[in-house]
Parts: sequence; structure tokens; C-alpha cells
Amino acid sequence: MPRWTRDEMARRVAHDIADGAVVNLGIGLPTLVANHLPADKEVVLHSENGVIGMGPAPAAGDEDYDLINAGKQPVTLRPGGCFFHHADSFAMMRGGHLDVCVLGAFQVSARGDLANWHTGAPDAIPAVGGAMDLAIGAKKTYVMMEHTTKTGESKIVPTCTYPLTGIACVIRIYTELAVMEVTPAGLKLIDKVEGLAFDALQALTGVPLIQ
Repeated sequence: MPRWTRDEMARRVAHDIADGAVVNLGIGLPTLVANHLPADKEVVLHSENGVIGMGPAPAAGDEDYDLINAGKQPVTLRPGGCFFHHADSFAMMRGGHLDVCVLGAFQVSARGDLANWHTGAPDAIPAVGGAMDLAIGAKKTYVMMEHTTKTGESKIVPTCTYPLTGIACVIRIYTELAVMEVTPAGLKLIDKVEGLAFDALQALTGVPLIQ
């Protein structure tokens, strides 16, 4: 089955981020988006640990572990970037100052509910971090995730069975197979991998898709 690579997924997300946007990239897959922002767009990247104006990942050997994102990955800083207390960072998140956040997820429901901090399993380590603040505080919340679990179950579901991060907050879902938009009528297919039949995509998706 044809699939986008993780870098191709990140490039697809970056394509949809508007020029001039202030954006937070969540831990995991979303951090790759920083490496694929077009040079002709000015996108200001924010990290909840108190950094704004981040650039792409540093070249091998140029890492500075005093300059990291919220996932403890080394990053670069663009001219004009700065650091501040994490309380100020959360004030930005909660105050509606972020245009977009891109988050990973365990599940997303057809109406845009998000579950991304805990699977509910007794041996799982919950890690909510700033996800709740981001999901509700950003003007737009995108999810970037694998389409199915390792055992083949759809991560796009009618109703989330994992503890919720936010209710009706997600507006777009990006996976290695497709891009889908949350609408009042249901989940609308915006784009899919070239060569992937709609019926094959639908069979892997836990809710009906609108073409």
C-alpha cells in the first residue's frame, strides 16, 4: 500500500501553515514540520519550555543541548528568537496567541475530540504536558499521527475510548495515508496518497469519510 514517509507527512502539514503564523509543534512526529517550512514563508515556531523563533534541527555535530524544544531535542534559533520563563510561555498558549498547534495523538474522534496523553493502560505513564493548553488555546489544532495502531486498529474513531485531552478541538488530521478535515457533516477527505484507492482508505478508517 502506498504511504507518505514521515518527512512527506511533515511537508504536507508545512504546506498548510500560513505565512506569518505563530506555531507550536508538539513532541514526536510534529517536530519534523520545522525541517520542511518553505523558505518563502515566515513562520514563527514556539516551544512550551520557553523558546520562540526556532529554526530547523541542527546539523549533526552542531547540537547545543542548552537549546532544546519541549521534547528535549536540540533545535536552532533564528535571528530575533528569544527565551523566556515557561510561565510566560503558557500564558501565550492559554491566551490565544498561537495561530496553529500541531499535535500527535492516540485517537481522534469524528467530531474532533483529541486523546493524546494517556492510553488508560495500567502500566502506561501519563504525560499530558502542555497538550491541553495547546489544544484549546491555539486558534487551529492539527493532528499529525499514524493512521492505525501497530496492531492495525484505526486511530480515527467514532468516540475516543482513551482519556480526553480536548473536546471538538481538532480541525485537521494528517496521516501517512491522507489529510482529513473535521466538518459538522463528518470527516471530509482533503487529500490522499497517490495510488491509494478510496475504498482501501475507508477500510482502514474507523468512521465514514466524505469525498
